[in-house]
Amino acid sequence: MRLAALLHDIGKPHTKALGPGGKVTFHHHEVVGRDMTRQRMTELRYPKDVVDEVARLVELHLRFHGYAQGEWTDSAVRRYVRDAGPLLQRLHKLTRSDCTTRNATKARALATAYDSLERRIGELAQQEDLERIRPDLDGNEIMAILSLKPGPAVGAAYRHLLDLRLERGPLGHEEAAAELKRWAETEGLGPE
Repeated sequence: MRLAALLHDIGKPHTKALGPGGKVTFHHHEVVGRDMTRQRMTELRYPKDVVDEVARLVELHLRFHGYAQGEWTDSAVRRYVRDAGPLLQRLHKLTRSDCTTRNATKARALATAYDSLERRIGELAQQEDLERIRPDLDGNEIMAILSLKPGPAVGAAYRHLLDLRLERGPLGHEEAAAELKRWAETEGLGPE
């Protein structure tokens, strides 16, 4: 957490640009910062799992700002939780700590927006297990339905079903199987 707080804006100097009217921007500093964090911490011989976690927090620390600008769909909230994974509580703390401004109105608006996001996460978590989101069908079921052998096509089908699950929530076995068959047909996959 402390390392992520220290390094979260490390990419800003490399991404600083002047926009119209002299406005300073730091577009994609979180992505540049993620890579710089990974490189620096590896050079300093931090354990790989610590490097991975800190780099992930640096990468995700700005994602919330899209929420503050408009209501996210349930799908976007699920993706936020999935992408943060076990780092979600740390990401909450890092994001709240990074939402600083001397403008009291803006500070209240950011805090209110993050409160809203945390409530949405809580509401969705009561409806479904957000920390363990998986497609409605596993690899064996995918292979059986499409008569596939183990291979890259099974992984592609699994990722498609996971995207559907994130987008629409739980589908149930029958609807997931029908969606899988539709997808397989468009991809030219099926019984061999």
